[in-house]
Amino acid sequence: MNLRTPDWHRTATRWTQLTLTENDPVEFDPAFWIDVMRRTRSNAACISAGGYMAFYPTRIPFHYRSRHLGDGDPFGELVAGARGLGMHVMARVDPHAVHTDALAAHPEWVARTPDGAPREHWAFPGTYVTCPFGPYNREFVTEVARELMREYDIDAIFANRWQGHGVSYSEHARRSFFDATGHELPLEPYDPDDLAWKAYVPWRRQQLSELVALWDTAVKDIRPHARFIPNLGSLAVHELDRDLIERHYPFFVLDRQGRTGIEPPWTAGRNAKRSRGAFRDRPAVLISSVGPEHHAHRWKDSVAGPAEIRMWIVDGFAQGGLPWFTKFNGVVPDDRWVAPVVDAFGLHAAVEPVLSRMRVTADVAVFDTAEPGGDPHEDGFHQALVEARIPFEFVSATRFTPEELGRFRVLVLANAERLSDEACAAVREFVRAGGGVVAGYRTSLQTADGTPRADFGLADVLGVHLEQDARGPVKNNYIALTGEHPLSAGYEGARRIIGGTHLVRVAAAPDADVPFRFVPDYPDLPMEELYARRPPEDPAVVARQGEGRTVHIAFDLGSLFWEALQPDHGRLIANAVTWALGGPHRVAVSGPGLHDIAVHEGDDELAVCLVNLTNPGAMRGPVRELIPVGPLTVSVALPDGRTGASARLLVAGAEPDVTVADGRVSVVVDSVELLEVLHVTWDR
Repeated sequence: MNLRTPDWHRTATRWTQLTLTENDPVEFDPAFWIDVMRRTRSNAACISAGGYMAFYPTRIPFHYRSRHLGDGDPFGELVAGARGLGMHVMARVDPHAVHTDALAAHPEWVARTPDGAPREHWAFPGTYVTCPFGPYNREFVTEVARELMREYDIDAIFANRWQGHGVSYSEHARRSFFDATGHELPLEPYDPDDLAWKAYVPWRRQQLSELVALWDTAVKDIRPHARFIPNLGSLAVHELDRDLIERHYPFFVLDRQGRTGIEPPWTAGRNAKRSRGAFRDRPAVLISSVGPEHHAHRWKDSVAGPAEIRMWIVDGFAQGGLPWFTKFNGVVPDDRWVAPVVDAFGLHAAVEPVLSRMRVTADVAVFDTAEPGGDPHEDGFHQALVEARIPFEFVSATRFTPEELGRFRVLVLANAERLSDEACAAVREFVRAGGGVVAGYRTSLQTADGTPRADFGLADVLGVHLEQDARGPVKNNYIALTGEHPLSAGYEGARRIIGGTHLVRVAAAPDADVPFRFVPDYPDLPMEELYARRPPEDPAVVARQGEGRTVHIAFDLGSLFWEALQPDHGRLIANAVTWALGGPHRVAVSGPGLHDIAVHEGDDELAVCLVNLTNPGAMRGPVRELIPVGPLTVSVALPDGRTGASARLLVAGAEPDVTVADGRVSVVVDSVELLEVLHVTWDR
């Protein structure tokens, strides 16, 4: 392992994080935590050091020390223990709040409400939220980072909750924003059409990116190999300045610690995909909590079910995100989380030697709209592709170039309403080169800034023209099959299937096929009136084949599948992607169950990760148990110049039989409990 070198982060692949509480210096057992690091085979640790509260003997004024610290140094003790195991070490600082003495001495440190009052902490009265843009972060936190670097043998500083909470109306923020933009700070809530909000978003991006650059430079001045790593909990990588990221972000730490509400378990892997879609050369580490994530109730000092913990961690690393678990409070009244974390981390250690030398790859890319709060259209397509066992990656709006699209064979635009002229040109070039496109609903009806277009920006590519923009909600809508077409596969016995709730009226180009047409509206009550009056008319799905293949779906297919999970809608998404591919999928998995598939590829080798999500709680957590599923047949296309292959199951430790026929290699996997990795080595 490369300790204390500039590329140390390349070998920091399994992380233990301990977030200490004020009473921990006299209550917790450091030896227990060192043993957890050993049992989980962690090679990196993130340990609470300071910021809101110091767990080491700081000498910085107004750096609040735990009142139980005394002459002790729990941070230093844990650092020494982790280093004794040969681990990398990162010091956690949390700069999001200060105590009343700091407010009295430094009122400029604190965020303000629109009327100028100090913003009191929402959860702990008597403390105050800091302003991320002023001297608290730029001066005080910088000095904390320098002190830690001088006094301890550490590789990095990790900042949690560093980017502020809501708009800070401090004098410093007001003045800085006005000088840069000519606007007063926007009033909450967020209004995308407000000019001040339009100016605030890029201004905030630049301010935060420059802040990380400042901190990173400060720690490297003391330890040249060290880095300052910000938690990207409420940010996505595309929200930060790209040039500064290239210089100052060696890897990303993504803070989505578990499922909440009705999130599916594949959300963990999606986080890794999104990061990779924006920055393919930067490792992404996914933080997982040992407790349940329920934002309304905040049971942070708790324990989730073991199956839930294992599934979340494993799906994350199968899709390329490195595992990191976090525990709040060093005292452990309930240690049921230890065994599942040990098991999940052990699985990663078992497959890492093979996966670490490969890259995640896919033929299909989904355009990442990066909508605040999520995008139900994208969620629906994601769910359908997982159900269809179609591996896919994300492509970010920040890297939407012909070169990036050229990595893939199919591009999915679930509902990319806002596409710039440059993005449309990139799609046009992609299709001219033989690529396939599946576009949903209102894709390309607006420019990047939200200006409406009179017609689809991709009208010439998709073979459709706008006749009437979306109407709805429409009840009782259906789409009729108009003849034999690959998009209609699997609907034998049906002349029509459920349509949409929001419909766009389009006209199809003469050289396009229309496999589905909308049945004209008719009542859903009284029941005696529930019948079609006219034959199918307007195009609902338009397929076109030229240099490449394109599909346009003229209704809210993605969001409706996400809401209602009707199987015909999932099948339509899978059929559209498969037809647009123009040939068989490179990797196909058949057999029972719900599986998240990832393909890792290297020189003369390939690995197929099968994550078994089959569970009655898959769409409404938490998962109560792991349910083994099998047998599964994995079929992989032989690359050019290869005549056969050997295979190994990395989790089972077995060498299965390999069948070669019709240019494909097939392997039967008898059973998968949670994870299996089929490692295929090609014969020349």
